[in-house]
Amino acid sequence: MPAELRPPSFRRSLMQASIALLAATALGIAACGGGGGGGDGTIGNERPLDVSQSASDLGHATLLGAALNAPWGLAFLPDGRMLVTEKGGTVAVVSASGASVLTRLAGPPGVDANGQGGLLDVALDPDFASTRRVFMTFSEAGAGGAGTALARGTLNASYSAWEQSPQVIWRQVPKLAPGLHYGARIAFRNDGTLYLAAGERGVEGNSGTARSDGSGVQNDANTIGKVVRLNRDGAPADGSALGIWSTGHRNPQGAALRPGTDELWISEHGPQGGDELNTASAGANHGWPLKSYGCAYGAAQGSACRIGGGTHAPDFTEPKAIWVPTSTAPSGLMFYSGSSFPEWQGSVFVGALVGTTLWRVAIDGSGRAASRQEIGAVRALGARIRDVRQGPDGHIYLLTDGTGANANRIVRLAP
Repeated sequence: MPAELRPPSFRRSLMQASIALLAATALGIAACGGGGGGGDGTIGNERPLDVSQSASDLGHATLLGAALNAPWGLAFLPDGRMLVTEKGGTVAVVSASGASVLTRLAGPPGVDANGQGGLLDVALDPDFASTRRVFMTFSEAGAGGAGTALARGTLNASYSAWEQSPQVIWRQVPKLAPGLHYGARIAFRNDGTLYLAAGERGVEGNSGTARSDGSGVQNDANTIGKVVRLNRDGAPADGSALGIWSTGHRNPQGAALRPGTDELWISEHGPQGGDELNTASAGANHGWPLKSYGCAYGAAQGSACRIGGGTHAPDFTEPKAIWVPTSTAPSGLMFYSGSSFPEWQGSVFVGALVGTTLWRVAIDGSGRAASRQEIGAVRALGARIRDVRQGPDGHIYLLTDGTGANANRIVRLAP
């Protein structure tokens, strides 16, 4: 039976009190944002948001019954059933109620599930009703190490098996040795092309100095630490050799388009602190490894240790929001447009792994991140939030992973 979890009444009281207290805090004043902070970067008159203003008492979090194995990505089929990627290399087909796994399908060939790798994101073709195509990202081993890859397969009419098995259509270059930072989220544009956010594979040091060889993020002859824009056959959408859209990324774990636009928002991990919420526009450089509001591993945390001084402008694109000095490890990202929570429409939601929470970031009329709050019912789970999606019923669905009683499950957040 699903177990319904809500914050206890005393927690709600504390949250409501904190809302009244913190709502009066100016956004420019340092406050706690997944561990604390105080940003000093600007974009014209804009500063990266580093303030957690409140905690929300809205919503009930329900653990659904399907037992999953290290889930990573979630997509809803037209009939309400769900496809969930499992890092070991399988795709679970979950009932529309979320109560059970109906079957498991083989993932793409050659999934390398070592380290942070495995079968990662999943997304349906924008024309899924006629094509039944499914896109998946994963880590693939090869000469030199491993790298992010994109595969495409076709489901049968009952969504119970592959009509055409998944085949690789794009590969990150070059392959590198560390089993880290694959990134790997997919977001489709309105024209049917797709963005793929690929991580920097853990090869850049946290010293503020870029690698000078062919594997560095700041080198445009590779797809390390890049967002690429691809056609649905895996070819670069702009006709260039690599299809690079933006660069200077570290480990992007969430990606979504702002509704009604082709504006790409991504969440990505910083080093020790300095996690970022970014908008990735054509030609933008987000500064890694030259700039970060985070610190090198082992450094005493504080504004003095920020890599390259922290402030990105004017040479690089500033983030919309940051988490400093402690990392929240942002994961899946979603813009909410449903009717279940009308007060949340237009907000961006970001899961957190280390932070074991769900963040809501309110976006103002000019597209700035205006305020940030945790969702208390999700925080009460104490589970790593790997992905966040809006369901066809207007509710919010989450994937948890890791260990513990609430790990490796689907969570439904409803009024």
